[in-house]
Amino acid sequence: MGLAVITFIALFVLIGSAGLLMFYRDAMRKRLASAVSPNAESENPLNRVLRMRAESIGALVEPFQRVLPRSAEETSVAQKRLTRAGYRKDSHLHIFYGAKVLIPVLLCLTATVTGLYQTSPFVVYALALGLGFLAPDFWVGRRIKARQLNIRLGIPEALDFMVICIEAGLSLDQAVLRTSDELHLGQPALSDELSLVNLEQRAGVARADAWRRLAERTDVDAVNALAGLIIQVDQFGTSIAKALRVHSDTLRTQRRQLAEEKAAKTTVKLVFPLVLFIFPAIFVVVLGPAAIVIMESFKKYFS
Repeated sequence: MGLAVITFIALFVLIGSAGLLMFYRDAMRKRLASAVSPNAESENPLNRVLRMRAESIGALVEPFQRVLPRSAEETSVAQKRLTRAGYRKDSHLHIFYGAKVLIPVLLCLTATVTGLYQTSPFVVYALALGLGFLAPDFWVGRRIKARQLNIRLGIPEALDFMVICIEAGLSLDQAVLRTSDELHLGQPALSDELSLVNLEQRAGVARADAWRRLAERTDVDAVNALAGLIIQVDQFGTSIAKALRVHSDTLRTQRRQLAEEKAAKTTVKLVFPLVLFIFPAIFVVVLGPAAIVIMESFKKYFS
């Protein structure tokens, strides 16, 4: 009986050990696979479809982007604007120049099919060509402003995360990496920029140069001030946590003052709607019945 119990326990331990080994082996394999190709497991079907659609659009538009002549300086400026908007691939530049060719053609075709050109062919086609050529620039400009606003609003939160990480014992580079991971869902634009700073430092770029490139990429005043602060702290060896905390409080104070400034400007901005729209309606409602009575009373004398 005792021998059977011992045998059963030994078999149970062996089977359990084999199961644990298999489980940890699969877990280790998944971790290694995610480390080698992180996008392979984390990419959901929707992102995969969108990525494939973007690649197909890029392949479709690429032949048209060669039609538009451009210099190296213009290409550099366009690439810088696309980078500030969050588009860094070469295919994005091809799509941008291809859109400047395709959109005017589509607008002209639309004007021809709908018969809108019959009113004034020269004016309609000139407007179609001009608006179609400038539409990608306007769209990129709006994307840049929206992304800069998101980065500006997310800077205080990122500084708070960095202060917590540094006070917990992490270095500045590790704190930046952890902050970029934590802000991946809440502030994707800022998380992307911080992760790019970390990747540049891993590639051998100096910390000061990496933060200067971040300030140049984003073109946000708060990021410029943050980059200058980190460079000065790195040079003089002062406490980075205290400096980041003070800078975060300063940014929040500036945001509150900006909100108060905009609230104070509303009284001046409301003058024009009041004078042009509200006051005429009030005059009609208040003086209209009196004017009708006066006109009827004058009719008695002149009739």
